[in-house]
Amino acid sequence: MTAESAGDFAITLELEVEAPEVDRDALVALAARVMAGEGVAPGTELAIVIADDDDVRRLNAEFLGIDEPTDVLSFPDAGDDFVEPGDAPPLLGDIAISIDTARRQAASLGHSLMDEMNHLLVHGILHLCGYDHVESAEEEARMRAREEHYLGDLRHLHHH
Repeated sequence: MTAESAGDFAITLELEVEAPEVDRDALVALAARVMAGEGVAPGTELAIVIADDDDVRRLNAEFLGIDEPTDVLSFPDAGDDFVEPGDAPPLLGDIAISIDTARRQAASLGHSLMDEMNHLLVHGILHLCGYDHVESAEEEARMRAREEHYLGDLRHLHHH
């Protein structure tokens, strides 16, 4: 199933698993709000895939050399396509979220799956916008502050 935004951005959300509890429209709206808040140019494309652990593990192994599932992966647009039409809209990148890992994390932390999905989506978009929590404690705090800007107090959520 696919959902697309009608706002300033071309956001595609593909649900590759059965997940009736996932509010696709809410995720697309949140993605648009974060992109606007981070100053992403109108018309920019974002692709979001919600898959299972096996699919995310394959992506993690193929692109990062880590043969295990993870909660969210972000793939920025490298901008090095050999042939790109001159009128192609800008692409922020792709985000893959594992519904299986999100469900486990939500259960272990005692909050809803949608709370976890919202956090993982915002986290992934912020990575695409240049935030990185791995570089230093200062960068982690900066990224966490942006997550809280969009989601509110995150003390009940895990740290990445």
